[in-house]
Amino acid sequence: GSQRGLCFQLPTLRSLAETRPPSPSRLPCEGAMEVSSQNVALPALGAAGVCLLFTRQLWRGLLKHPTGKRVANTQLDVLAGQIKSGAMAFLREEYGQMGRMVLMVAGVLFVLFARYPVTSQAGGGAGDGPRVAAAFIAGAALSALAGWVGMLVATDANVRTTVACALGTLNSGLQVAFTAGSVMGFVVVSLGLGGLTAAFLALRETAANDAEALQLLSGFSFGASMAALFARVAGGIYTKAADVAADLVGKVEAGIDEDDPHNPAVIADNVGDNVGDVAGMGADLFESYVGSILAAATLGAASPAKVVLPFYLSAAGALCAIGGYYLVSTNQQGSGWNVHLGSLMWAMEKGFYAAGVAFTIAAGAIVHWLFEGPEGQKIFACIFVGLVAGIVIGKITEYFTSFDHAPVISIKDQGYTGPATVVIQGLSVGMFSTVPCVGVLAASILLCAWLAGGYGIAIASVGMLATLGITLASDAYGPVADNAGGLAELAGLSSDVRQKTDSLDALGNTTAAVGKGFAIGSAVLTSLSLLAAFKDQIDLPEGAFDVCDPIVLTGVLIGAMLPYLFGALTMLSVGKAAGEIIKEVRRQFREVRNTNGFTLMDAIRRASEGESIPPEEDVKPDSDRCVALATRAAIQEMLAPALFAILSPLTIGFLVGPRCLMGALAGSTASGCLLGIAMANAGGAWDNAKKLCEKLGIKKQDIGKACIVADTVGDPFKDTSGPALNILIKLMAITALTVSPLLKSKGDWETWRVGACLLAVTASASLALVRKGALSWGAPVGKAKSEPTVVAVDSAVIGG
Repeated sequence: GSQRGLCFQLPTLRSLAETRPPSPSRLPCEGAMEVSSQNVALPALGAAGVCLLFTRQLWRGLLKHPTGKRVANTQLDVLAGQIKSGAMAFLREEYGQMGRMVLMVAGVLFVLFARYPVTSQAGGGAGDGPRVAAAFIAGAALSALAGWVGMLVATDANVRTTVACALGTLNSGLQVAFTAGSVMGFVVVSLGLGGLTAAFLALRETAANDAEALQLLSGFSFGASMAALFARVAGGIYTKAADVAADLVGKVEAGIDEDDPHNPAVIADNVGDNVGDVAGMGADLFESYVGSILAAATLGAASPAKVVLPFYLSAAGALCAIGGYYLVSTNQQGSGWNVHLGSLMWAMEKGFYAAGVAFTIAAGAIVHWLFEGPEGQKIFACIFVGLVAGIVIGKITEYFTSFDHAPVISIKDQGYTGPATVVIQGLSVGMFSTVPCVGVLAASILLCAWLAGGYGIAIASVGMLATLGITLASDAYGPVADNAGGLAELAGLSSDVRQKTDSLDALGNTTAAVGKGFAIGSAVLTSLSLLAAFKDQIDLPEGAFDVCDPIVLTGVLIGAMLPYLFGALTMLSVGKAAGEIIKEVRRQFREVRNTNGFTLMDAIRRASEGESIPPEEDVKPDSDRCVALATRAAIQEMLAPALFAILSPLTIGFLVGPRCLMGALAGSTASGCLLGIAMANAGGAWDNAKKLCEKLGIKKQDIGKACIVADTVGDPFKDTSGPALNILIKLMAITALTVSPLLKSKGDWETWRVGACLLAVTASASLALVRKGALSWGAPVGKAKSEPTVVAVDSAVIGG
């Protein structure tokens, strides 16, 4: 099929500032339809601007909702203030470490691309170093900014959700929590789409053609990947270290409720919900979002229409998601864990489906305008396949992780024989869940490749992520609802309020699991698209990537090993950090006393027996210390995974060559996909098996305690290691694509000297981490010589 008269180049910044007639080189076709630069640029930038305005409207509306003062419970606001200040203190520490790493990598990119420019000298190749470095910093900065905004909103919304449940219906709480999640979703879309488009226009100014500009633009996606790595890994270590400690010592050993105010780790646990599932997931999907657009545009660089299409689709999807937001509501009653999750899920699903239908119509119109004949029909089919694949993977994940369905019920039933059988059953459920998920992905990849080749796979990933605004909103909603329930229990609100927040929390657990499945599926399609773009860029002859070739096969084996190494490092980090917090909680139970000499454990025993404790006799834990321990551990432990994720593809590519790197990318994508699905779904199933015990009122019996133990095993599965594998496979692919000009047409071992230097750097850095204690077999974080510096937590009351 032929393109419908779109014989134009994409706009430059200069063309946006002045009107001038097109040159013959821009419109070589006689009678071609003229499309102005503004028409090409404005849809993406306009949609990003609309999303920003919509976000501002949502945020302002959210802040108008009442806080604890309205229900005469200022303790709610004090607790929410502790959670907020702890979360922001963690982000400051994390972003400080990330900023230093970003500047260091930006310096390396500056030198490499200044020495080996991508663009022709006539187009300004001498300035490629600063351009790539600037794009890299911009991608990392915008991803970090999205996480910061999402964290601010989520920690403002938790107390407002609690109060909405106290003053209104279940739907009132749902609306507040989902609005907070929507702010996160639409901030990611606006900054991702707007930042990527603006960066492309700036880089296109000096590049000779679209292909050169897109090669430089890979730095933007590389920066987003770097930020996602830190946000996901550090946030995951923090949240699960605190969660495991709070569950094991609080629920299992002391027999207290999840959010009992006497548990010293409960504030750190609530902080962790935000840093892991708001900032972490937002950065993860920000990376997938910009990566999918970049990959599709790079593969279609020879055709202006194919370059424009992913930007147009993303713009249309963003606007359709705004419409879907207004359809999210429920008439269900707050019946705690007795709520029917399928009915409550419909409250959100109708918004998702409406946005998907609207996007399908818009995508059809866009493709019809840009293409004609069979080519347009095939591309539209790929877009539709990507959209449907995302929905189907979400429903598969829901089946394996919701306590309404047989897999989770079977895990709960194994609790009668102890924790070991619960763990075994959960592992089998997670492994089995890979079968239908991989089946959907494989069918989608084969169909899209048959229809439109590599570009078809890339544009399918764009279709899957087009309505990210509302998809991410459902995931970011979860920690807000979880925090709201925790605040209700910590502040001693009535059981009626707690039932409503429990219903919201039950929904949040399922949407979080569905979101993780969606994130893995989109990561695989994005990685395959970036892999195809890398193959095009390095320009090796046909047959160079024969899997029977020892060089390629070696790369496949090394790549397949890397997700296991990455998963092992992150789980080891959670174990060490959790062990330190557990020891601190136990110490406080024994040693923290009030002025009357009562210990914290004395207060727990009295509360467990139903005794009402007068304020002067109650004992308050030192929550700040647990927050400080979790923060220090997460920042220290994230360094080793980050090191191997960044340096592995560079070392393989330069030491052995691009063929071995291609094999490593393929191996890591396949291995990371399977391991990520299994870990995320096993962890989600264990979590909801524990929730099912709460629903049935057996959480303090042996069966409930067995499920709690299994849930602590699953915590790093579903919230640390599993989700972090998405980052790994995308980061490896975008790293390879960024340095592909330096590997273009290179043979095996041709650049071994550079590779040997990188290998030496990796070994030296690993040795330094071993000496520091960040890379060890389990020496607890507390074995460090210096005592942790307690993060100052501001308990100021949030304003109404």
